[in-house]
Amino acid sequence: MLDLRRLQLLREFSLRGTIAATANALGYTPSAVSQQLATLERETGVALLDRSPRGAELTDAGRLLVTQGEEILALVEATESILAEQSDVALGVVTVTAFPTAAVAFAPLLAPPLRGHEGMQLILRQTLLSTGTQKVHSREVDIALVDDWTGQHPSHGPDSGRRHVHLLVDPLVLAVPDTHPLSDPDEPIVLEKLLSESWVVAPESERSRYGTDRLLAEVGGLPSATWEFEGLGTILSLVSRGIGIAAVPALAMVGAPAGLVYRSLPGNAPRRHVYAVLRPGTLRRPAVRVTLDALRDAARTVEEQLDEVTGAPQK
Repeated sequence: MLDLRRLQLLREFSLRGTIAATANALGYTPSAVSQQLATLERETGVALLDRSPRGAELTDAGRLLVTQGEEILALVEATESILAEQSDVALGVVTVTAFPTAAVAFAPLLAPPLRGHEGMQLILRQTLLSTGTQKVHSREVDIALVDDWTGQHPSHGPDSGRRHVHLLVDPLVLAVPDTHPLSDPDEPIVLEKLLSESWVVAPESERSRYGTDRLLAEVGGLPSATWEFEGLGTILSLVSRGIGIAAVPALAMVGAPAGLVYRSLPGNAPRRHVYAVLRPGTLRRPAVRVTLDALRDAARTVEEQLDEVTGAPQK
């Protein structure tokens, strides 16, 4: 009998391309992944991987099993969802992954309503990389909070097999120390003049850098000085100490240090859309539906909080 966990492992290998990347994504050692795939080969009686000194790739039988395995795993999940829907027992566990600013903003708002459901358990994990949708696809998590700076609805892209639920619009805002002249709300923001300031920015590898680069591209120049640091929390901490100014997503304001003033940017400032991504079949699980409803309610509250801080509507 085929082992479902090993089928999931094989599918993950087909997505990652190497045993090392598969091990890293799932938190295993490469040796453990290799052993589990070898066990799956013995169970099926066919070679699933073509191994060489340069690595490994799926054989024709391996690709066939990945395709069939997708259907098997989807059927198992659908059956579990139907049973959960008809069951009178406690709701169970829902696993959510979120990028850091969303995790900080949403976690305090999700806990109280979900705690009111008997047996409901929420596991909320942060992910620094844009792997949330992939984790939904591989069934590592039930829901992922993801961001999109392009403005194109994800359902129109290659990931249309997933369900995307729009939660909120998160605009880029200017963060300055409360001692800075621009901390005065009556002081106009002239984007071109901001180039004479020292800026604190995220590395190019971080998604939040995308908004800053777009803003500076519209201004048509580069700041006189830039300081590059990882993590929006670190960036805002440095801004609060007068190291420079920063353009950050408004969500970063939630839980940020004191000593900062946030200003809405003039013109068509960059903004990102935040979505909840899930597999359509999981909506039959009451726990997933309850969590999604709580996320929608939390998003409305978060938008109100952002409005209060910036004094500007977010839509």
